[in-house]
Amino acid sequence: MNEKRQHLLETALQLFYHYGVQAVGINEILKTSGIAKKTLYHHFPSKDELVIAALSMRDERYCAWFEGLLVGSASNDELAERIFNGLSQWFNDEVGSLDKFRGCFFINTSAEYSDASCPISIRCKEHKQRIKAIIARHLVEPDETYLEFLCTLKEGAIVLAYVCQDKQAAEKAYATVRKFISK
Repeated sequence: MNEKRQHLLETALQLFYHYGVQAVGINEILKTSGIAKKTLYHHFPSKDELVIAALSMRDERYCAWFEGLLVGSASNDELAERIFNGLSQWFNDEVGSLDKFRGCFFINTSAEYSDASCPISIRCKEHKQRIKAIIARHLVEPDETYLEFLCTLKEGAIVLAYVCQDKQAAEKAYATVRKFISK
């Protein structure tokens, strides 16, 4: 990837994740990155295209991290434990590749775009579908109900960790999983 394009993306992702997509203008990205407007528009003809590229970059990083958590799970219970232990690490800023926890970039960005048919909203939905597929792939015993249960608890834990500043949300979600398994 072109070095200037990469720098623009890194800068945009950091600013968007920290402040929100709508709150960050092109001029702030240019000032922070030190890159000329002409160069930015050469790589990204519109802000929306820059946002989609930032979402794609975050998707790759997040999915690589998340997939790494799940590799080698010996049971569905161990898979759940790995998911929620990983989330706890993320919520507590122990995952350097994901930056300081500011909630889910895809949930946050989706909330800023109310039109579900716009490319940015679609990209956010695709990320959630990709995460669900990763979990499904690592289920030792495939179970659609359990998959939905894990995905719903995972998303809820992320929201609670950010909105309510509940750094124990992942542990609480995993306790719920344990109750579900014991029935």
